[in-house]
Amino acid sequence: MKSLMLRWLCLVSLSLPLLLWFVHVITRDGPSPPVQSTGLRGYMRINPGRKEQFLNIHCSHCALVSSSGQMLGAAAGEEIDKIGCVFRMNNAPTQGYEKDVGSRTSIRVVSHTSVPLLVKNEHYYFQQLADTTYVFWGPDRNMRQDGKGRIFNALLKIAKKYPKVRIYAVTREKIQYCDSVFQNETGKNRMKTGAFLSTGFFTMILAIDMCDTIHVYGMIDDNFCSRANHSVVPYHYYEQNRINECRMYKVHEHTQRGGHRFITEKAIFAKWATRRKIEFKHPSWSL
Repeated sequence: MKSLMLRWLCLVSLSLPLLLWFVHVITRDGPSPPVQSTGLRGYMRINPGRKEQFLNIHCSHCALVSSSGQMLGAAAGEEIDKIGCVFRMNNAPTQGYEKDVGSRTSIRVVSHTSVPLLVKNEHYYFQQLADTTYVFWGPDRNMRQDGKGRIFNALLKIAKKYPKVRIYAVTREKIQYCDSVFQNETGKNRMKTGAFLSTGFFTMILAIDMCDTIHVYGMIDDNFCSRANHSVVPYHYYEQNRINECRMYKVHEHTQRGGHRFITEKAIFAKWATRRKIEFKHPSWSL
């Protein structure tokens, strides 16, 4: 009996390390939580390989440079170029305007309507400025990926021709999110009021997604054009013989269909600036 007990104890002592090792292996190699895709899911890379890849950039300090004529004479170029990430919009040039707007471009946010302007000068935008990240937005009819999206198809050709260039599209879900943000802030449905969000609105949303602190250059506040002594400048700093900024803003604000609500958007930005690190320069805003 005593011999049997000793034999049993010996068997347990030999089996215990094996049992512990088995438990360790099961725990170590068992199911693990799914790996989350990195990056900002509202911005999908356009590439021929169809591999799902999201924009993955974070900046402590960003300069959001408006295309406004307010930038003429601002002499802010050196200051802008010292900031970590520099945002520009559509086809706004730097060449010839470096003293006022700077020379660096980290991110360029582009409307579907401005794509032909970039394609027309593709060597400059996609070869000379190959280190710029491009983010394109547009309605689904132009950006759909089933072969029927005219603008998406043009961008896919560019991506194939210049594979090193980082080209992203704002996803349908992100555009719907931006619409909901506009409605939450204003109480108005963008589509029912016949308005389109501006490239400036999408750029501000992207900057909020990417940046800790945003320095905005050349953007007027929502009351600027109603002041008696406001400055008269071109709508774009690089189109000096075109309609002036305030006149353009007022036309768009009150047009029945197809206009941007520039003034309303600026009122939204003013609210956001009280809750986030957003600073406005040239001109400065009183918040």
